[in-house]
Amino acid sequence: MLKQSLQQKLQQKLSPLQIQVIKLLEIPTVQLEQRIKKEIEENPVLEFENNQNEDGEPDSPEEDKSEISIDEYIQDENIPAYKLQSRNFSKDDKYEDIPFSTGRTFHEHLTGQLGLRILDERQLQIAEYIIGNIDGDGYLRRSIDEIIDDLAFSLNMEVDEVEVIDILEIIQDFDPPGVGARDLQECLLLQIRRKDLSDPIVELAYKTLKNLFDEFTKKHYDKILKKLNIIDDELKEVLHEVLKLNPKPGSSYSNPLTKTVQHIIPDFTLDIENDEFKLSLNNRNIPELRISSTYSDMLEEYSTNKKNQSKDSKDAVMFVKQKLDSAKWFIDAILQRQNTLMTVMSAILDYQKEYFKDGDEMKLRPMILKDIAEITNLDISTISRVSNSKYIQTHFGIFPLKYFFSEGMQTDNGEEVSTREIKRILQELIEAEDKHKPLTDDKLAQILKEKSYNIARRTVAKYREQLNIPVARLRKEI
Repeated sequence: MLKQSLQQKLQQKLSPLQIQVIKLLEIPTVQLEQRIKKEIEENPVLEFENNQNEDGEPDSPEEDKSEISIDEYIQDENIPAYKLQSRNFSKDDKYEDIPFSTGRTFHEHLTGQLGLRILDERQLQIAEYIIGNIDGDGYLRRSIDEIIDDLAFSLNMEVDEVEVIDILEIIQDFDPPGVGARDLQECLLLQIRRKDLSDPIVELAYKTLKNLFDEFTKKHYDKILKKLNIIDDELKEVLHEVLKLNPKPGSSYSNPLTKTVQHIIPDFTLDIENDEFKLSLNNRNIPELRISSTYSDMLEEYSTNKKNQSKDSKDAVMFVKQKLDSAKWFIDAILQRQNTLMTVMSAILDYQKEYFKDGDEMKLRPMILKDIAEITNLDISTISRVSNSKYIQTHFGIFPLKYFFSEGMQTDNGEEVSTREIKRILQELIEAEDKHKPLTDDKLAQILKEKSYNIARRTVAKYREQLNIPVARLRKEI
């Protein structure tokens, strides 16, 4: 039996403007410039303020400034479709080729060396497949059995373990040394084998890596000394020889043509003038936008003469209206983005005022997202979006906004300090320790307590791991 009922539900929906603002808040200044150019390409209603082009230069006076009507907008059907699209080249159009440079990737470098070996078509297919599974560090991360299965399913090739290993050994003879290894031990052994094994130290290094690798990684040097029957000076030479090897051979292949250099462009600039902070938003390459008067006039023309408009004219006007609404939302979203960024950064600046005077890390107060959210009356998610991937240029360097956020704790004296300060002290203690008798986590916790930082051993271990510092046993030197 059918039953009707009324249900009241409260739902929160984001407006198109709110969605635009959220998306724009997440991106830094460099990407915002690209996003604006993309929007202008997609929306003909948007244009640069003061008749500027995409490069910020005034438009040429020879450009056609004549207005268009709705009829002109929907007519001119003789224009080929391809000319109304991006990348609008026909095969009959004449244009000059634009030269560009490219470089060889790491995998192309390996594949190119296959040509120096005498391989039949079957071996070549196996070799190319193996190379395709070598990662950027130079390691083969798939097992031999998995490669055999992959070749059977993807290339319909039945191969055995011996055949795959034979091809893998050929690849392992390629440059850079150590490529194609399945683990760190094999990688280092491949490299040490290319050295002069008649050298006593090299031979000892080879034996250490082959037979005592577990003891070597755990720094059980006393066991190595005993099993190799050598003295401390010889062991130091062996370790020095091993440390010259590259644990990531793939990373050593660096082509300057393919190498990407990331330049940080700050979103904010902070200056001090007469002991006062001057905070500004970096809008140097962000063009100002406006609504095209041509399309707004088109709508006015339609509203004054609705009765005499054809169906095609009405469709064109609806399209223009949608683009106008989208353009207004985008412009408003840009303005809201700027206001929100300045509001959040001003709150951070005020909260960390003492730190920004001279950049002394000891003056950096504990600060979490909630603190700034309460000051600005903004949501924590908004503060998170603003602080993510944004940078500020100060008189003492360029810093990501996330740098200024850290948890805090109270000392025995009741003073609130940042966890970053504790980490800095922890790092200084470890750097100054006796490497023959490194400080354990328990000992570090005890020293910190003596300095009024009452934290547990497990907290010391957590901070040490965040600083990428190994345990005491692995820091020990002979």
